[in-house]
Amino acid sequence: MAVLGSGETDFGPQIKNLNKKLFTVVAWDPRGYGHSRPPDRDFPVDFFERDAKDAVDLMKALKFKKVSLLGWSDGGITALTAAAKYPSYIHKMVIWGANAYVTDEDEVIYQGIRDVSKWSERTRKPLEALYGYDYFAKTCEKWVDGINQFKHLPDGNICRHLLPLVQCPTLIVHGEKDPLVPRFHADFIHKHVRGSRLHLMPEGKHNLHLRFANEFNKLAEDFLH
Repeated sequence: MAVLGSGETDFGPQIKNLNKKLFTVVAWDPRGYGHSRPPDRDFPVDFFERDAKDAVDLMKALKFKKVSLLGWSDGGITALTAAAKYPSYIHKMVIWGANAYVTDEDEVIYQGIRDVSKWSERTRKPLEALYGYDYFAKTCEKWVDGINQFKHLPDGNICRHLLPLVQCPTLIVHGEKDPLVPRFHADFIHKHVRGSRLHLMPEGKHNLHLRFANEFNKLAEDFLH
C-alpha cells in the first residue's frame, strides 16, 4: 500500500527510467510523508483535497504550464481529485490501485495492514529506514482510521462525486492479483470517468509499477506522449 510512501521508496524505476527526452519527472512527497516533514502527517476528512491542492500549487510554483499525473493508491485518489478540481491544468493521467469509495470488504483489508509489525520485511524495511519505527507504526494506524472515516459517509464516498468532472484522458491500470484494492474499484472508476481506458495486468499486484516496471513504464509513456 502506498501508505507512508515517498518518491524515493515508491517510484525508483519511474524516476530513473521514464524517458527524460519526452518528460520532466517530478516526484513529490505529500505533507507529513517522506521529506515533506515536519509537519507530522494527519488525516482530516479533506486530506485528499489538501494533497491535490498541494500538488497543483507545487507544480505551479515550479512554473509548469500544464502537467500529467501518475497516481498510485492514495496518490491515485489524489490525482482523480486534482483532475476534477483543476481540469484546465491536468493534461492526462495514469492511475492504479485507487478507489473512489470504501466498502465493508475494504475496511477488513485496511484493518489487516494496521499493525506494521505484520508487514513483510521487504515492504517494511525501506519505510522504517525513512521514518523510524515509531512514526511509521503510529502513522499507519492514523491512516487506517483516516481512510475508514469515509466508510461512514453516504455510499462510503471518497471521490465518487468527482469522477464525472474529470475531463482529461485517463488510463486506469489494475493488477488482477491486487490484495489491497479489489477489481470492482477499477471497474467503477473506468465506468464513471468519461472516455477512460482500463488496462488489466493479470499477474500484477498492488505494486505492479515496481514488479513489472518496464511494462508499466512503456504503458505510461505511450499513453502520456
